[in-house]
Amino acid sequence: MKSLLLIFTALSFFGAFNRGVLAVGTAVGVVYLGLRGWSMGRLPLIGPHDTVAFFAVSLGVMGLAISLSPSLRRAGWFNAGAGIMAGLFGGLALIFPARDMPMPAILDTLWFELHVVLAFFAYALFGIGALVSGGWLATRDRSLMDIQFKAALAGWSFFSASMISGGIWGYYAWGTYWLWTPKELWTSILWLFYALLLHLRLKGAKWEVASAWSAIFGFAVTLFTYLGVSLLMKSSHSF
Repeated sequence: MKSLLLIFTALSFFGAFNRGVLAVGTAVGVVYLGLRGWSMGRLPLIGPHDTVAFFAVSLGVMGLAISLSPSLRRAGWFNAGAGIMAGLFGGLALIFPARDMPMPAILDTLWFELHVVLAFFAYALFGIGALVSGGWLATRDRSLMDIQFKAALAGWSFFSASMISGGIWGYYAWGTYWLWTPKELWTSILWLFYALLLHLRLKGAKWEVASAWSAIFGFAVTLFTYLGVSLLMKSSHSF
């Protein structure tokens, strides 16, 4: 079954040159996640292999969705960027061993699954928004900043819902909505960062350069919140 993830990774890289190939690769990634979840009787959301694979496929899905915008339908650079990003994280997921374990009791709740799925949708949108911002810095096409704003707003909305569902899961798991762990602190930093980014965009065209660079930096903060904290710091959210 892991060969499907390898196919997804390869097609994502080849999809950098063709949107149709990227779409096929993303479909293969969705099938991989579905089959893996079906075989285990749960969503594949535990451990670095599953979460990185889910993130990679989410990048493909969000990239394809945003590529339907009129300004991006003929933008080869965007398709290339989305495909390479999805392929890189698909390749990273292959490095980690898959954990075929039942869902631990503390995680066996809809609130946990909703919390994680929404978070990865947000992460993917933040990544695609950073890509669009890079395109704007290169082309100065004003329509791209509108797309970046919509991607950031949708991502921030998903992330807000993820934090709410995570709080409810925390209450059922530990009897409190909030634990002062590094992951939760960085989650709050990321949420506030994108809230400020959205307000910055509303200040007008003279702030577009700052907004674009902030979106790129924001994806770096996103990756540290997801991977850096999980791998480097002890937390209830660590791998």
